[in-house]
Amino acid sequence: MAPEPADAAEECSKKQKNDDTQSTSVDALSSNDGSEEKNEFDTLANAKVLLSDCLACDSCMTLEEGARVFQQNQKEFFRILNLNKKCDTSKHKVLAVSLCPQSLPYFAAKFNLSVNEAAKRLCGFLKSLGVHYVFDTTIAADFSILESQREFVQRYQRRNQEEHALPMFASACPGWIRYAERVLTNLVTSHICTAKSPQQIMGSLVKGYFARQQNLSPDKIFHVVVAPCYDKKLEALREDFYTALYNSPEVDCVLTSGEIVQIMEQKNVSMKDVTEVAVDTLFDDLKEGDVVRHDGKRSDGYLEHIFKHAAKELFGMDVKEITYKALKNKDFQEVTLEKDGETVLRFAAAYGFRNIQNMVLKLKKGKFLYHFVEVLACPGGCLNGKGQAQTEDGKPDRALLAQMEEMYTAIPVRLPETNLHVQRMYQDWLEGMDSKKVQDTLHTTYSAVSQSTSSLDIKW
Repeated sequence: MAPEPADAAEECSKKQKNDDTQSTSVDALSSNDGSEEKNEFDTLANAKVLLSDCLACDSCMTLEEGARVFQQNQKEFFRILNLNKKCDTSKHKVLAVSLCPQSLPYFAAKFNLSVNEAAKRLCGFLKSLGVHYVFDTTIAADFSILESQREFVQRYQRRNQEEHALPMFASACPGWIRYAERVLTNLVTSHICTAKSPQQIMGSLVKGYFARQQNLSPDKIFHVVVAPCYDKKLEALREDFYTALYNSPEVDCVLTSGEIVQIMEQKNVSMKDVTEVAVDTLFDDLKEGDVVRHDGKRSDGYLEHIFKHAAKELFGMDVKEITYKALKNKDFQEVTLEKDGETVLRFAAAYGFRNIQNMVLKLKKGKFLYHFVEVLACPGGCLNGKGQAQTEDGKPDRALLAQMEEMYTAIPVRLPETNLHVQRMYQDWLEGMDSKKVQDTLHTTYSAVSQSTSSLDIKW
């Protein structure tokens, strides 16, 4: 009989070594069994993933998951590129790459470009390798934020009838989700917003909407996401983000921003020398314009968008600017809404595992004051993901990060409600905002799961 999971303090060593710089290197498990013929990309080094870069601890990862996550590297990407060069067209794949907006300031700062230049040159580089389509995941974040806003208002209105309606925790960070499901209990997971993350909604858009528009079977598309952190690789493996009918995951491979730079270095390519190519959209031949972002200064801005939406919907108040109040540290900040001398909304941003653990402890003690918390596993938010802006010894490159934050803040904000493509897709593809298809496509569920007995034997 399998042993029962230990409590969080024993099972999750991240609780003792959160946000430190210790790195345990693990060799990648290569998908090349030795029988594959030589090709022009054999000079690529085997990818290595630092388990301290990935915020899911070893006791949270099964042996099978470990093998699969380590196969999400440059060689898998080039395996598809080489497959497309062979004569057997029945095995060819349409290669689509989706770029997270928090990755673009990294390329811009590193190569001394504007964010718009970085997006177009990155698109040009990827297409020079043989990628067919390059997308921006901002449209997926639009859907995720809109669904999160609606869910918060509904939870708030049910708060007196349902014990676990509030607080609501954001669901966009896979490191936080992994920690909550594998270490914490349903006391916590029942509070997590059910809206999918932008990465996985982008998977639904590419393998669902775009595939239908192009008259393609989802399994004929190989979908790669370029993201700031390693935890996105684990997120792509979730069973609920998989189309069983076509034996096809919504996201086939995740590469970090740093892994893309490694490819450039190994091919002796500089972004300065790459031709600019406009980023594609999901809509026929229409191309993306200038890069836009959401309201958050270091993330996709769930707190700010949900706060302003809730203030308007629940209390009829138009909030133009949000004032953050730093509490214990700069990564734990509070936002409140006052009406008639009463605090009617209390939101928080909790970044990094120290703040997450303090937040969970207060929840378990029944001393939780917040209605919503934007939870991100990385201190400093998504721009500080460990797949980018790191020095050679694995520490944050603070000078580069400061430059990235300045660049990201300067990107124009576009409200998700103003995206006409999103509004049309709700009607034409999703069959209305309250349809079953919206629930099936844009939402999932989170619950505590028992620890596997076959976890990787790697200690933090």
